[in-house]
Amino acid sequence: MPPPPTAPTTAPVLAASPAQAAERLTLLLESTGEGIFGIDMAGQCTFVNRAAAQMLGRRTEEVLGRNMHALMHHTHADGRHYPECDCPIFRAFRQGLPCRIDGEVLWRADGSCFPAEYSSHPIIENGEVRGAVATFVDITERKRAEELLRKSHDELEQRVAERTRELRDLANHLEAVRETERKRIAREIHDELGSLLVALKMDTHWLHRRVGVESGGRAELQAKCQGMGRLIDTAVDNVGRIITDLRPSILDHQGLWAALEWQAQEFTESSELDATLQCHVAAGVPPPQGGQAIAIFRIFQEMLTNVARHARARSVRISIHVDGPPDAVLYVDVRDDGVGAAAAALADPQSFGVLGMRERAGHFGGRITIDSAPGQGTRARLVMPLAGDEAGAP
Repeated sequence: MPPPPTAPTTAPVLAASPAQAAERLTLLLESTGEGIFGIDMAGQCTFVNRAAAQMLGRRTEEVLGRNMHALMHHTHADGRHYPECDCPIFRAFRQGLPCRIDGEVLWRADGSCFPAEYSSHPIIENGEVRGAVATFVDITERKRAEELLRKSHDELEQRVAERTRELRDLANHLEAVRETERKRIAREIHDELGSLLVALKMDTHWLHRRVGVESGGRAELQAKCQGMGRLIDTAVDNVGRIITDLRPSILDHQGLWAALEWQAQEFTESSELDATLQCHVAAGVPPPQGGQAIAIFRIFQEMLTNVARHARARSVRISIHVDGPPDAVLYVDVRDDGVGAAAAALADPQSFGVLGMRERAGHFGGRITIDSAPGQGTRARLVMPLAGDEAGAP
């Protein structure tokens, strides 16, 4: 019979002696690239690895037994004294509070400093704190990269801001050109076409009287003259409306306050909504002129147009309020009880009406806020400081 199988044998595991364990720990500490040191309850160094001593520009024997705060952490980067009682490294053994800091500097033997990230943790033996172990690394390159990134970011933001100002100035210039052209066209329509229609109306009236006398009162000719007169009246009304849309004469002749009130009343009469208007201008505040007046008027027109086109509202409340001097501010508030709109729709880059209002307001230091939600109506509000006349404005 074959012999019974024997149990496999394993080589005995020999436990490392305390001396060997200490040697391995020392080798491990010396091999790491991070600076590591230990401190006792008095803050004096009990061990330090080679990386720590090299980063501090000192030999190991210079560090052992020294107060580590006084040796390498005594001063802030701006030269202010760093009290030992505020040292986060020492709090690890004094209060049992670990820390990780990356916004301070450590000091070398030659008096120079370097930005460092350090951490400190209490050493606990038999439930009692015996000291602390700290690690640190030189983060000069990281800080330099962060600074370069910050500068690049700041430069990019500056360039974007400059380009935004240029585009806004260009948009304002183009708007001023358009307003000037609208004013010119409105004036020419009024002077040329308006005068022709008035003359035609007078000639039609003259012809109507002559036809009645010379033709023995032929009814069809008189009716034709009357129809022509009505068509001319309609054309005159349409020309007046076109002129007003191009450039309301009240804005140039009576100023912005009258123009805003007139526009609100026109909207109230034409929209057939339950509308209320509150208008208060503090005494001593003259209406702004030029470009700012045009911008405010066009923004107000757009607010009312949005209500008429999109709100499907039953009522609207319009408020125009101007604070008193010396720092006069205009507040225009239009609220409706319509269908409202989602925030995403108002922020859509294709919402050119909203975008146009914000650009017009922003050029003159104002701001537009629109509060709306589906089914809860919309509130559009313009807040603009009144700066007076604008040089070069139409």
